[in-house]
Amino acid sequence: MSQTPTTTAAPVNMANLRGGIEYASQWTLMWHRFRKHKLAVAGMVVVALFYLIALFAEFFAPFDPEEANSRLTYHPPQSIHFFDKDGFRFHVTGYRLERDPHTLKPIFVEDDGRKTDLALFARGHKYKLLGLIETDVHLLGPKDPNERFFIFGADRMGRDVLSRTIYGGRFTMSLGLVGVCISVLLGITLGGLSGYYGGKIDWVVMRVVEYIISLPTIPIWLALAAALPKNWPPHLQYLGITVVISLIGWTELARVVRGRFLAMRGEVFVIAAKLDGCSERRVIFRHMLPSLASHIIAAVTLAVPFMILSETSLSFLGLGLQPPSISWGVLLKEAQNIRSIASAPWLFIPGACVVLAVLSLNFMGDGLRDAADPYSH
Repeated sequence: MSQTPTTTAAPVNMANLRGGIEYASQWTLMWHRFRKHKLAVAGMVVVALFYLIALFAEFFAPFDPEEANSRLTYHPPQSIHFFDKDGFRFHVTGYRLERDPHTLKPIFVEDDGRKTDLALFARGHKYKLLGLIETDVHLLGPKDPNERFFIFGADRMGRDVLSRTIYGGRFTMSLGLVGVCISVLLGITLGGLSGYYGGKIDWVVMRVVEYIISLPTIPIWLALAAALPKNWPPHLQYLGITVVISLIGWTELARVVRGRFLAMRGEVFVIAAKLDGCSERRVIFRHMLPSLASHIIAAVTLAVPFMILSETSLSFLGLGLQPPSISWGVLLKEAQNIRSIASAPWLFIPGACVVLAVLSLNFMGDGLRDAADPYSH
C-alpha cells in the first residue's frame, strides 16, 4: 500500500513582513490613505504653519503690535526687493508723506531715494519667547532698529498690520482648539451616555440638545457675550468667549455619537465584550468609541473652523474680544468704515487669513475623514 507523500510548507520568514502592510497599525493605514489626498496634505501644511507662527508670534512679528506712530497713519504696504541699481540689496523702498494740492488729503508717495535695508534674525524690541527666554531677535526686521517698514501696511494709528495679524492669529487659532476640546468632551460624554444607557438619561440629554438647537445661534451668542463684564482682563475675556462658543457647538456631535451608540449596543462585538466581563468603561472606550473615529475626526476638524468663524463674528460685532486684546475679528472691526474700504484695503488682510485657515482646516478634515473611514475606498 503506497503512502501519499506529505509536503512540508516552507516556513514563512515573518521578519520580511514586519514593516509591510500586513503588520501596519491602524494609524499607519490612515496615514497612507491620507497622503493620497493632495488637498488635505496641502491644508495640513498650511494649518501647521499657522499654528507654528501663532506659537512663536513674538519671533515672527517684526514690531510690537501696540507701537503706534501718528505720522504713519494708513501707511501703504511695501514690497520687498532683493536688488537695486548697485546689485544685491535686501530692502524696501520708502514713502514720503505729501498733501494733495486740490483736496489737502495726506498721501504717501514712493521715494526711490529712501530705502530701508532689511535683515534676517534682526534685532528689535525685547520679548520673552514662550514666556521663558528673553531675547530681541526677530525673523525679519530692519538693520537699523529705529527704522520702520510695513509689508502689510499700517492701520489708523500707524501700527504694523503684519505684526498685529500674527499676534491676532495666536488668539483666534488657539481659541478654536480650546473651544473644540470643550465641545468634543461635552459631545462625546453626553452623547455616549445617552446612547449607551438610553431610558431617562437619553430623554433628558436629547431634550437639552433639541432645546439648544432650536435657539437662534447668533442672538444667543450676542446675549451670552454681552453678559460678560467689559472690565475683564484679556485672558478672562478669552476664557469667557471660548466657553460661550463651546456651549453651542457640542450638540451636533452629541447627536451623532448618541445615534451610533444606539446602533452599536446590539452589535456582536459589544455583546461579546460584555459577556467576557469587560467593564462598561472598557466597552465604551476600547470597543465602541474607536468605531466612531472617522465621525469624531470629521467633527473635530470641522468644529475648529466653526469656532474661528464664531470668534471672528463676535469680535467683528464688538461683542467678542475687546481691545487691547488682538484677534482676527478685532482687527477686522478696524475696517468697519468707508475710509478703510476706499483707501486702506490692506486692513482686510486678517479676513483673508480667516478664509485661508478655514479652507485649509476643511480640506484637512475631509482628508482625515476619508482616511479614517475604511469604507471610503
